[in-house]
Amino acid sequence: MFEFSALACHFGRMMLSEIVTFGGSGLDRAAELRRDPAAVAAMPAARAILLWRGKPLVLDDALLRVALDHPVMADTAPDMILLGRDADGPVFAADLSGWTPPDLDITHLDTFLDPSEQKHPAMPAAASFAELRAIMTRLTPRDAELAATARAVLGWHQSHQFCARCGTQSRMTMAGWQRDCPSCGAHHFPRTDPVVIMLITHGNNVLVGRSPGWPEGMYSLLAGFVEPGETIEAAVRREVWEEAGIRVGAVRYLASQPWPFPASLMFGCAGDALTMDLTIDTTEIEDARWVSREDMALSFAGLHPTIRPARKGAIAHFLIDNWLADRSYEDVLHET
Repeated sequence: MFEFSALACHFGRMMLSEIVTFGGSGLDRAAELRRDPAAVAAMPAARAILLWRGKPLVLDDALLRVALDHPVMADTAPDMILLGRDADGPVFAADLSGWTPPDLDITHLDTFLDPSEQKHPAMPAAASFAELRAIMTRLTPRDAELAATARAVLGWHQSHQFCARCGTQSRMTMAGWQRDCPSCGAHHFPRTDPVVIMLITHGNNVLVGRSPGWPEGMYSLLAGFVEPGETIEAAVRREVWEEAGIRVGAVRYLASQPWPFPASLMFGCAGDALTMDLTIDTTEIEDARWVSREDMALSFAGLHPTIRPARKGAIAHFLIDNWLADRSYEDVLHET
C-alpha cells in the first residue's frame, strides 16, 4: 500500500515525497545574505531569472539566467528577490510585469492555462515567457523550485503593497522577503496558505471531483484550505464532508508540494472513507465520483472515454499515480 509518511530520509537520499514537482532540489536560500542585497547583487557571478506576470522566461525548457547588467534589466522593477545561491553564485528574481509586449494578445491572459507566450526584444528569439503550469514538468527540479518561489513571492508583493495595520504603502526589504511600513513600523512577511488535498479511498476506489472551469472531463482529488485553529487531519475530514458528504476515518500525511497559484502549500493526505454515499455540494464543486483503480488506470493511460486525470506535475497526479502503482518508498528509491 502506498505509504511513506513515517519513513525517514536515510543515507543522504531523499524521501519519495520530496520528488514531487517544485520540491526536492535542495536550494540554498542564503537567508543570511538578505540583509545586504546590494552587496550580493554586486558579486560578479550574480544572475537573475525573469518573470512577466508570473510567467518565467525559458529557453529550451530551462530558466534563462541573465547578468544583472544585461540590457533587459532596464525594463524590470527596481527591487529584486534574492532566491538563493547555487554553485555559480547568487540567483535573483526580477519582475518585468511593467513591460508591455508590443504585440500583446490579451485573449488568453488569466485563463486556467494560458497558452500564449511573450518575447522580449533583448532576449534570444527562441526564449519566451511561458505559463508555469504548462512547463513545470519539463523543468529541472532546481529550475522548478526557483520559478515557483519567484512566482509566489512576486505575487505576494503585488497583492500586499499596503500595510495591513495602518494602510500606508509599505516597501520591500530583506531582499524581497519582507515588507516594512514607513509609517507605523509594522513588518509583513510572505504568506503561504495551507491546503489539504486528499487521496480518499474505499476498497478499490478513489474519490475525485472537478471544479467549474476545468478542462472538460478533468477530475482531481478533493482539496481545501486549512482554517485557523484546525489540524490537517480535521481539515481533511471537514472538506470531504462539506464537498462530497463522505465521512472519513483514519487520516495519514503523505507528501507536500509548494503550489504558487498563487501561494499555497499542499498537504497531501490519505484518508479512509467510511461510506460511499455521495452528497455533492455544487456550490463547492461541480461533480464528484468514485472511480475504480481499473478506470483510473485507463484515465492515466489516456484511454478512458470520459475521465481525464489531474495535470502532470500537480500533487494530485503524483498521489494517484503512486496509489495506482501500489508503490512504496523503497520501490521508488530503487527505481530512481
